[in-house]
Amino acid sequence: MKINRLFIAAALAVASQLSTEAAEVKTIETPRMKVYLPDADKATGRAVLACPGGAYIMLSNSHEGHKWAPFFNDLGIAYAVVDYNLPKGNHKIPIGEAQAAMKVLRDSAEVWHLNPKDIGIMGSSAGGHLASTVATHYDASTRPDFQILFYPVITMDKSYTHMGSHDNLLGENASPELEVEFSNEKQVTPDTPRAFIAFSDDDNVVSPLNGTSYYNSLHKAGVPAVLHIYPSGGHGWGCLDMFRYHKEMVADLTSWLSSF
Repeated sequence: MKINRLFIAAALAVASQLSTEAAEVKTIETPRMKVYLPDADKATGRAVLACPGGAYIMLSNSHEGHKWAPFFNDLGIAYAVVDYNLPKGNHKIPIGEAQAAMKVLRDSAEVWHLNPKDIGIMGSSAGGHLASTVATHYDASTRPDFQILFYPVITMDKSYTHMGSHDNLLGENASPELEVEFSNEKQVTPDTPRAFIAFSDDDNVVSPLNGTSYYNSLHKAGVPAVLHIYPSGGHGWGCLDMFRYHKEMVADLTSWLSSF
């Protein structure tokens, strides 16, 4: 895969300190990635690449992206957010750019003092679909070592997918074959990376069945996975303190990250 040179340039030029970012982005002129590096005395070598959500029609890159940086950096984990181009029915665009971002992180591991065998991917909502796609459609250079999925769209099965994400990614008249290919619960193998999955039981935007179906596939394949379904909270809480179960979720995620 040919990686956009501007994408690489943007990735290598990023600052490590947290800055103010737009809450929503609807137009991306050039795919870009911002990297937040932990203090050297805390650094573990682990890294996480985040894919913000937004139904593949925008990017909610604040509370589902940049605002997560202090949490990961405090744990000694490098953290990156990719602003990917929106597909407008061409699924190859965001998938290719997320895969390119994974490759940049791995190729730059020596520069950023990362362990190239400990780089994970994270995504929320439609960004969770993108992250789980990278985790199930990969080669050696783009395979994540783990995946973190918040209220992810997993399936393209019209009976329980998020139709906005389906239509924006694949088009309204997507073929059954394309829907199967990007129903990621159907693409799990024993080599799929381990997963942390979190939903709210009352999510009426993306059905929690997306999470349970993916967990079931992972479990059947022998892939280590955890699934947390919190009693309430709806959809789109990201790292916001207003989420009633924020502290529990952060504790669950911290515990999982320390388990391997």
